[in-house]
Amino acid sequence: MKLSEYVAYDAVGLAELVAHGEVTSGELEAVALKAISAVNPLINAVVETWPAEGGEGADQTCAGAAPLAGVPFLLKDLGVSMAGKRVELGSRLAEGSVAPADSNLMRRFRAAGLATFGRTTTPEFAYGITTEAVLYGPTRNPWDLDRSAGGSSGGSAAAVAAGIVPVAHATDAAGSIRIPAASTGLFGMKPTRGRVSMGPDVDEIFNGLAVQGSVSRTVRDSAAVLDHIRGPESGDPYFAAQPQRPYTEEINRDPGRLRIGVVTQGGGRRPTESTVLDAVSLTAEHVASLGHHVEEATLDLGVSWEEFVLANARLWTANLVPWLDALAAGSGRSIDRSTVQAETLASYAWGREVTGPDFVSALGVRNTVSRSLGRCFARYDLLLTPTLPELPPHLGVHAEGVEDLDGLGWLDRLLDRSPFTAAFNVAGTPAMSVPLATDPTTGLPVGLQFAAGFGREDTLFRLAGQLEQTAPWSHRTPPAWAGAH
Repeated sequence: MKLSEYVAYDAVGLAELVAHGEVTSGELEAVALKAISAVNPLINAVVETWPAEGGEGADQTCAGAAPLAGVPFLLKDLGVSMAGKRVELGSRLAEGSVAPADSNLMRRFRAAGLATFGRTTTPEFAYGITTEAVLYGPTRNPWDLDRSAGGSSGGSAAAVAAGIVPVAHATDAAGSIRIPAASTGLFGMKPTRGRVSMGPDVDEIFNGLAVQGSVSRTVRDSAAVLDHIRGPESGDPYFAAQPQRPYTEEINRDPGRLRIGVVTQGGGRRPTESTVLDAVSLTAEHVASLGHHVEEATLDLGVSWEEFVLANARLWTANLVPWLDALAAGSGRSIDRSTVQAETLASYAWGREVTGPDFVSALGVRNTVSRSLGRCFARYDLLLTPTLPELPPHLGVHAEGVEDLDGLGWLDRLLDRSPFTAAFNVAGTPAMSVPLATDPTTGLPVGLQFAAGFGREDTLFRLAGQLEQTAPWSHRTPPAWAGAH
């Protein structure tokens, strides 16, 4: 199979080729490695590869039984454990760490037949919305190599956008699936809290703010992956009721006439750029033309923006402290500028000062936000917002003057630059970024976010399928594209 042929298929399409005996999983792995050789020197998205587990065996034992058998797949270097493989979390503090066993999610990736053969970059501890870890170096956007691919799943997004793999693992604690999807022109769905197990080593990450998922070029790939990783495991602290039917069926169902509220300005100081506002307006017109009811709305968090940022900072930094302490104890390394970046060190120091009452107060804000958004989704089926208020920034912009920030200041900077995504992590509700627009001046992708009430991924997938049919995006490819080689 040629690279130009490989990149023409999504994951479901490649799996069908394997199932029908038209290509072997070994051939797919070989061409995926060629894709890495072609574009990874430009984008720096993949940090390690290994022989895909399953290999040729997928052709005999998995095809038909496992829905995505033989499809090349990459793991984000955080949030999932694969036995015997390194999990370095984008940090020098964790450099060389090896997972002793599979996590629940990894077992489900295996059961789906995905041929995992490498890992992708992440900012240090996923603690950023751009992927520029000191350990790996910056990950570059395939659409413009001087710009960020977003974060914290920036490596996975850059790899998918450049055609290395059709779908890749991603996580999302404040927008880390949707931000890089928007930055690189992909589809990215953040599932409901409790939809995918975090076990067995942890019950929740960042007090339920973080979830597991993927980024992909097609809606059906994200639906297929979520279908095969969803569902609770013994001991999980959260539970989301299982859907009535597979999400891969939802994408072909009529969404009906949806009530959609449109929000154009976030709660922070940063105004939404005009090109993004234009994209929101055009998207609102398009969904209205499909028969949906669209009206302007506001995103009421139930607390002030300052209270929202403070609560997130308390939850994030307090969780960071035992995480770093455990890594330092296990590695014998100290926690200082030789092992962690300035923003991480400042957040660690700030988190050590968070008191028990502070932490409980932050959980109270989480409850207030959840209840307020619950009332919002009683009025609207979906909310439409920009995924990001601006085009992907140039590399280095987010870190300017970081030495002068404390932990609260760093979180304030991140949320100010991504004011539309984190609320749905706090509330635990699903949201997706859809690559419906491009900036006419630069050609850069613009992602539009749709959010739904708790457990309503089905509604999102129905609309996503409708949008993919009526405003397709798969024909758009970036300059750094494996298929060009």
